Amino acid sequence: MTSNSEGLIIDGVMAYIDRDNIDTDQIIPTEYLKSIKKYGFEDYLFDGWRFADDGKLGITKEERILNENFILNTQPYDKSKILLARDNFGCGSSREHAVWALRDFGIKAVIASSFGDIFYNNCFKNGVLPIKLNKEEIQQLFKRSTDNILSLSIDLIIDKLISEPEEFPSIFKLSIIPSKIFLLLKRITKFPTSIPVLCIASENIIHISASDRALSLPIVSASIW
Repeated sequence: MTSNSEGLIIDGVMAYIDRDNIDTDQIIPTEYLKSIKKYGFEDYLFDGWRFADDGKLGITKEERILNENFILNTQPYDKSKILLARDNFGCGSSREHAVWALRDFGIKAVIASSFGDIFYNNCFKNGVLPIKLNKEEIQQLFKRSTDNILSLSIDLIIDKLISEPEEFPSIFKLSIIPSKIFLLLKRITKFPTSIPVLCIASENIIHISASDRALSLPIVSASIW
């Protein structure tokens, strides 16, 4: 499966890290924050876990010794677009580089029971979808993913997360503020940010008009609008 180009559908194999409190320093260590660029951080994602040697800024993963036991170094998880964790993902310092590293690796969605507040908001601004599920739902996904390779479809059009197999799917309701979805898709689709935007909510669609351009997005949780 491949992800929808407009960002409304994200699907593929889900990788998982069974830990609480994964902080931004574990996502990308401090020594890699010296770069003035906003891209190119994929080789430093989860540096202390993905690699068995010490790295430094400018060295690529091809020059490193991989930790073969870490999930993102094993197939098919090395191509995962979806990452599952537990509570308080992205806690710690407010470094935006943590989201950049996930994004540059190819992670388009992170699922957890809670997130660090600043990290959560940074995700929407940088094209990564953070999804909050309750702990029972998280546990269900962990159980299924450790038994088998699990593929998910995150569908913002119908407001659901669906896991395979198709004959016995698990379906989870999403609950994301529509303005956050607009912010995410504005980042993904390069929708203009410097001009006034009018949002009109009706039924299950947000109609967004700006100058002579228009975009229709799903209302993911109309009750929170």
